[in-house]
Amino acid sequence: MIAFQQQILNLIKCFRRQWPLFSNSERTTVCGADCMLMALQLSMAEVNKQQHGDFTVSLSDVLETWKYLLHDKLGLSYENMKEPENYADLKKAYHAFLSRSNMLDLIDICQKCYGLGLVSEDESITPVTILAKKCVCSYLSLLVNSKDDLALAHILNVPDRGLGREAFTNLKHASQERKMSIFLMATSFIRTVELGGRGCASSLFDPLKAHVKGLSNFVNFIDKLQEIVGEILDPRVAGGRILSTMKMHLIKGRSNGDPFCQAVEEVVQDLDLKIKNIIDSQHEVSTASTTGVSPARPKLHSINHGTVYCGRDTVKVLLALLDEDAVSPPTQNKAELLYDDESLNLFGITSVLTLFRSPAQSNGSSPKPLRQRIQKSMDEKKMKVL
Repeated sequence: MIAFQQQILNLIKCFRRQWPLFSNSERTTVCGADCMLMALQLSMAEVNKQQHGDFTVSLSDVLETWKYLLHDKLGLSYENMKEPENYADLKKAYHAFLSRSNMLDLIDICQKCYGLGLVSEDESITPVTILAKKCVCSYLSLLVNSKDDLALAHILNVPDRGLGREAFTNLKHASQERKMSIFLMATSFIRTVELGGRGCASSLFDPLKAHVKGLSNFVNFIDKLQEIVGEILDPRVAGGRILSTMKMHLIKGRSNGDPFCQAVEEVVQDLDLKIKNIIDSQHEVSTASTTGVSPARPKLHSINHGTVYCGRDTVKVLLALLDEDAVSPPTQNKAELLYDDESLNLFGITSVLTLFRSPAQSNGSSPKPLRQRIQKSMDEKKMKVL
């Protein structure tokens, strides 16, 4: 397993070195196995909403479509597999979601690397540790890729900012109307409020006015992380500062014996060591410096504009760190990954399907779960035989 992960990581490193062949932005993030599955779930729910009116999808349908999608994308035989209903629309929605989020999935990267000729022991991890790592990595992903709506959904209310499902829905609708990412929508709203007060916000922002405090807390915290990227020249120091700042933010107000605090501490230490190893590896390879990387946003009062570019190396290191996370083995329990888990509510986390689904009454027209449709089909066949 470790050798396989290293092989995939080498492919991603090829992608980073030759990124213009794959993407228009060097800040493109890699969509790992779990992220791919959640993106598929959201895409299927969106297609169901368009065709049946309900933003929902059964777990069995997601897993069946997931298997078919993997066989399709990997070019494997699926002769004995039934093509999922509306598969063409589902696949199109899936890739559109990744494109909007400035992400590429692992399969596309691997296939392109091979096509372009660019390449010739498990420790038991607790659910709380997985959750802590997801939160930290989601902050890092949003830091380097502001279009990553999936990362934003994971951390908008972690720690608790009073930004529940209603706040996320209002942000999502406003971002869709303006055709921008959810984070950019939140930032635009807060900047408007800060510059002219709540009264200056347009009618489009009206639903967001109830969430000013929480959104301001979130946007200003991301600003703080962006300032670290833009102001500290040494990526080793910047990476360590970013991680320590996130750690203090995530554990604030919690007791020292809190399992989540301990998990965050372990995750931050592990990622800090990985940053050091990545930088050491980069120095050894001593690759030619790339151009065209969007630097961190400078402060308005910055005089020495040469400092604007000091965030470039830090972004490259953070992307390499996220690449390593993207090749981690997928979660074994798909139901825990895709649907609500009561234990997550303790940390202010809601499943992404629940967040992206607009709070509205079901009209009852959504398709039944796959197992129910199969059973119905079998019953009908029995009736015909009789």
